[in-house]
Amino acid sequence: MEWIVRAPEGPEREELADIYLTVRRETFTWVAASQFHHGDFFAHTQGEIVWLAETPEGEIAGFMTLWPPDDFIHMLYVRKVWQGKGAGNALLRALPDWPRQKYRLKCLVKNSGAKAFYLTNGFAVTGSGSSAEGDYEELSFTPPR
Repeated sequence: MEWIVRAPEGPEREELADIYLTVRRETFTWVAASQFHHGDFFAHTQGEIVWLAETPEGEIAGFMTLWPPDDFIHMLYVRKVWQGKGAGNALLRALPDWPRQKYRLKCLVKNSGAKAFYLTNGFAVTGSGSSAEGDYEELSFTPPR
């Protein structure tokens, strides 16, 4: 599938907030669903660059955010129905200077599907820590030499 990756337009941010809420509730089953709110997307993406991935028919499959000062991928969320169909890969390819730039992110240890995705895409575990949602691993992408 040919994915369209672009910046969201004003009203599309509401749909991205819906995706963020839904995917977190579906994936982070070890956290009480009541801990996640629609408004979290807006609070958690302040100052970040946001891209969305959409089908040629215009359906938004997911999104990614980047905190540019640290080359930190803060979020990459794809609707369950579109997972494994290339949307995540298309979002990574949209990163500035990918794959020649180093990037890092945090992935919850219990989120094994996401970790497998990142490892398949050239990331490696470079650290660990804890958050409100549980233990995480820091993953880093180092460009091939």
